[in-house]
Amino acid sequence: MHVAHLSLTDFRSYASVELGLEPGVTAFVGPNGQGKTNLVEALGYVATHSSHRVASDAPLVRKGATRAIVRCAIQRDDRRALIELEINPGRANRARLNRSPVSRARDVVGLLRTVLFAPEDLALSKGDPSERRRFLDDLLVARAPRFAGVRADYDRVLKQRGALLRTAAQARRGSRSARRQESDAGFSAAGAGDVLSTLEVWDAHLARHGAELLRARLELIEALRPLVANAYATLAPSSAPATLAYRSTLSTGGDEEGAPGDPEAPAERGSFDTQTLSTDLGKTLEERLRERLLEVRQSELERGVTLVGPHRDDLILGLGDLPARGYASHGESWSFALALRLAAYDLLRADGGDPVLILDDVFAELDSQRRRRLAEIVAPAEQVLITAAVPDDVPSELSGGRYDVAEGSVTRVR
Repeated sequence: MHVAHLSLTDFRSYASVELGLEPGVTAFVGPNGQGKTNLVEALGYVATHSSHRVASDAPLVRKGATRAIVRCAIQRDDRRALIELEINPGRANRARLNRSPVSRARDVVGLLRTVLFAPEDLALSKGDPSERRRFLDDLLVARAPRFAGVRADYDRVLKQRGALLRTAAQARRGSRSARRQESDAGFSAAGAGDVLSTLEVWDAHLARHGAELLRARLELIEALRPLVANAYATLAPSSAPATLAYRSTLSTGGDEEGAPGDPEAPAERGSFDTQTLSTDLGKTLEERLRERLLEVRQSELERGVTLVGPHRDDLILGLGDLPARGYASHGESWSFALALRLAAYDLLRADGGDPVLILDDVFAELDSQRRRRLAEIVAPAEQVLITAAVPDDVPSELSGGRYDVAEGSVTRVR
């Protein structure tokens, strides 16, 4: 698979740009702030319907425009597909496949598969749990696009259940201020007795969708574990071995205070083997989620927050017997982040067909040894797209086509 053509209209800094692309290596070179990353960000958006740089769609639309359009022609063997995305901040995005509208924009997710390396990836090893959850879920969708629907269903239920809990928490606080009982009976007397029965309905939905997402994450981690270990050993051969574990609110209790910067994540209190979560006295994950929701109900009603579920779990990265977060050096943290991306690439390739590799200003962040090793690993890929501030940032192992990017223009020079 490779991207044969990219067309942007009112995306980021570009009013209009047309780029022909080929298999092999293509580098976009130019000073910072000239729009290099905007080009590869557009491709990442086609693949995942999200940006690796911002959380919302509004910054993707050029100032003064109301929408942005990204068109991407994908070549796979002798077949060609044209994906068109219309990005409408505050409204539903639209999509077309081979110039025919699709019912939902997410229906084109998975047609283009990318693995994107970027400076922001350091957050995978040093950042909040939300970064690692997103890594897992994006990879799930890339491997099986139906998980885009699973994620959307879970997020919808979580939002509705959260709104109900916030209403309940406000009612309970009002009840206490009126010196009423804090029991469920007192809560009912405050005029919100139907909240508990409604909450049971949302518990069932959350457990069903959450169990499907959790099961998929556990299976994914089992597949990733040896690939991450091998990739990390290649990038940092003198370091302790890299390990992966999954911490779930099924095991941690779910009612701890959130970690700094991530109010939905429990504090780090150790990791739990994925096999333990998958099999526990014959109970299904859905049954276990429903049980845990009942156990923490009083805390949820007090705080107005859903305390149990995949949205509060974490992928624990380890180096030997120590957690990488807080113990890894800067170089080890970078190597771990790169190992996660390389493992994702290996997994997608094993599923059939090379994903497009995107290296966004990564080599400038690496020392010469890691730069060389990364270049040697990715060089055989069918298509590699690189952004760099200066030509010398592109390793000699990755020589190929080149565009210069400056002052809003993209010019092919090789």
